[in-house]
Amino acid sequence: MENIKIVDNMVLKNALTKLRDKNLKSSQVRKQIEIIAKILLIEALKNENPIYAEVETPLAKGSFEALEEDKYVIVPILRAGLPMLNGCLEVLPEAKAGFLAIKRDEETLKSTLFYERLPDLNGKTVIIVDPMVATGGSLEYAISVIKKHNPEKIISLNIVASPEGIRNISKFKDVLFYIGQIDKELNDKGYIIPGIGDAGDRAFNT
Repeated sequence: MENIKIVDNMVLKNALTKLRDKNLKSSQVRKQIEIIAKILLIEALKNENPIYAEVETPLAKGSFEALEEDKYVIVPILRAGLPMLNGCLEVLPEAKAGFLAIKRDEETLKSTLFYERLPDLNGKTVIIVDPMVATGGSLEYAISVIKKHNPEKIISLNIVASPEGIRNISKFKDVLFYIGQIDKELNDKGYIIPGIGDAGDRAFNT
């Protein structure tokens, strides 16, 4: 699956190992998620077409390669995606942000959208950020919502996925997925094993 890339980066792996520790404080959970998000974003954008910015250095004027930051819209799936948004905005401070709140029913494992706030996505590159692809239901839902707004490109950044989640999102051939690691399996409650637990609860101490 050429559109699904597992990001092989030792700094990412180091941060993910720290993140897995159940005793990690919420402040450090957020910090490790931010670090991983930055690495995923850098990998996802490393071959983007540049624009050329006229810049005066301390010694001379020149035209230099840059990213057109305001063409990117970062969309976290609330709540767990918020620390990833913070990390991405450190890399692309002029990017826009949109928000989708999608909740998974713990009994049926089906996802429901209960909040949507998106800027104009027409012709934009949308970057969905969500730590986990468990069943893939929330991410599938987010992609279906975003596609209705006619973006030029959709990229998804995810920290940990299950094999089941990968199978479910693989149908989106026109979406680029950058994933930190594929874990062993889902348990009967739809949680990734060994995983990182509930990223939203852990990040916000709830």
